[in-house]
Amino acid sequence: MDPVLDRAFSEITPVIDSALDKYLPASSAPPGRLAEAMRYSVFAGGKRFRPVLAVLVSDSLGGKREYVIPAACALEMIHTYSLIHDDLPAMDDDDLRRGKPSSHKAFGEAMAILAGDALLTLAFEVAADSPAAASPARLVAEMAKGAGPAGMVAGQVADVDAEGRGGGLAEVEYIHKHKTAALIRAAARIGAIAADANEAKVAAAGRFGEALGMVFQITDDILDVTAETTALGKTAGKDAAAGKLTFPAIAGLDGARQEAQSWAGEALKSLEQFAPTHTILSQLVPYVQGRTS
Repeated sequence: MDPVLDRAFSEITPVIDSALDKYLPASSAPPGRLAEAMRYSVFAGGKRFRPVLAVLVSDSLGGKREYVIPAACALEMIHTYSLIHDDLPAMDDDDLRRGKPSSHKAFGEAMAILAGDALLTLAFEVAADSPAAASPARLVAEMAKGAGPAGMVAGQVADVDAEGRGGGLAEVEYIHKHKTAALIRAAARIGAIAADANEAKVAAAGRFGEALGMVFQITDDILDVTAETTALGKTAGKDAAAGKLTFPAIAGLDGARQEAQSWAGEALKSLEQFAPTHTILSQLVPYVQGRTS
């Protein structure tokens, strides 16, 4: 990782974790088992990529941290809920997440579902109470669009429907743009909105987030083929075993890498609106491409 970006992650991540600790119910709060399950998955590890992205976009546009941190934490809650539900037997059926037993393995399927539901609901409460300069309702709307039936959930439905039946480039691009890139796009736009940026910069942030999200998911697809379970923190090789529609399945590893490079170029191009404050954002592109987990 670029040293400047590394320092940014090292500085922002503890701030996000501290805020998440404040927003989440205490383990002793009734019903205690629900709070325990919520905390188990939120603090199981992870890079905090989506909230850090929101903060970095806000910082690059001169925003105040106190305006973006609540919405950034809400994004991490939504992301965590999606992982909990993804791992369920009815979905991707994975026993591992971030190197630990999945929520349903640790707490049972019913509690995992409820913990995910609780995180999703709490996310909107936290974002709605944000002191952002822009209307908190706009932040909530961005999250809902990124996470809901026009975003992440649409991609998850398409992903499930495509299992075992195949498809082409258009289908896999739709899945990736919605299942993964939609929430990353929302994170970038939320950072710009929280900084009270003009519409041109909000739109550019959205283009950057979507392209970066595509790089992120294509890299995930490649790692599922090339990495080991111990490095990934989740079961490797599950995409092929489940007949998932991925870029490596359609175009092979070389084709997938070329596709990731193309989207990386799109991400960098979209940052022209951010000059001269885009340097740290541009470093996110090779960081995402170079991930090993």
